Amino acid sequence: MKAAFRLLLLLILVLISEVNGQRRKPGRKPPATPEPVEPTELPPPLPPGPPSVFPDCPRECFCPPDFPSALYCDSRNLRKVPLIPSRIHYLYLQNNFIDSLPEESFKNATELRWVNLDNNRIRKLDRRVMEQLDSLIFLYMEKNQLKEVPSFLPANLEQLRLSRNQISKIPSGVFNKLEHLVLLDLHHNKLSDGVFNKNTFRGLKNLMQLNLAHNILRKLPPGLPSAVHQLFLDRNNIEDIPDDYFKEFPNLAFLRLNYNQISDKGLPKNSFNLSNLLVLQLAHNKLTTMPFINPKLEHLYLNDNSIEKINGTQICPTSLVTFQDYSSDLENVPRLRYLRLDGNQLKPPIPLDLMMCFRLLQSVVF
Repeated sequence: MKAAFRLLLLLILVLISEVNGQRRKPGRKPPATPEPVEPTELPPPLPPGPPSVFPDCPRECFCPPDFPSALYCDSRNLRKVPLIPSRIHYLYLQNNFIDSLPEESFKNATELRWVNLDNNRIRKLDRRVMEQLDSLIFLYMEKNQLKEVPSFLPANLEQLRLSRNQISKIPSGVFNKLEHLVLLDLHHNKLSDGVFNKNTFRGLKNLMQLNLAHNILRKLPPGLPSAVHQLFLDRNNIEDIPDDYFKEFPNLAFLRLNYNQISDKGLPKNSFNLSNLLVLQLAHNKLTTMPFINPKLEHLYLNDNSIEKINGTQICPTSLVTFQDYSSDLENVPRLRYLRLDGNQLKPPIPLDLMMCFRLLQSVVF
């Protein structure tokens, strides 16, 4: 009985091995190892959607039926730019792995007005591509691998965003034809003092916002556009402000100099006595006294300096004698409404002469 059972078990094992052998195809290679996932902060690629109503819509992108002039190719793990249809005005290519803009992809896209290329791997722009985009108004190229400001930019450009690259060079004359540019963002790059000269920004006649924050400047750059309204220079290593430096900007309304190395020695008395300045940020510097300001300033940030004492009579931009009576005409008193002084070496209470001067204060962080 035991011998018969052993014989039956042996037959079953032989049959199983033959079946498995038949299932294996001779010469078949083992499954390929999947491509390693690249280190990225990008979201996972979107699943393919239904066929587009537009026959020229690239398969890897999305063409909204109710927005025929827009093409969404963002966050799809693209390595190359697809062929852009001629009807497209708004192109979204952010959050991909694109490293170049081939001329072939843009040969029909001469009516582009808005291009977003943020968070890619682009090192330079092809001159032939840029020269054919005459209608381009907005160009966003934040978080790429640019080493210098691109040349041959379209003359009608109004906004150029190049933050979070590796830019350490601004080619001579690169802005000469960009008289329509109103916003230039170069923050978080590697710009140093030697990059700038009096002609660097020549041509930017209508620039309203300039962002040079988070670079490695030790001095205020020369030749900034005189039309600028908003100037961001925070998180550099600026120590001194030349006499009458900001007098060259009659429209300057918002100035940010936080996180620098500015001390009383490097700050002339009337540096910020500007008639149109509304917001002044000087937080995280090395000031020991409160700077003199214009009566029209509305917001002042002086937190995290080394200020020990405030004399409201000395810093008041209007003589206290002219409005001793609290019921006097408030039209002539300083316009300061927000004052931040925390993080200094001041001790309460808030000086009475400070409050007598700035009677319109709505908030004081002390």
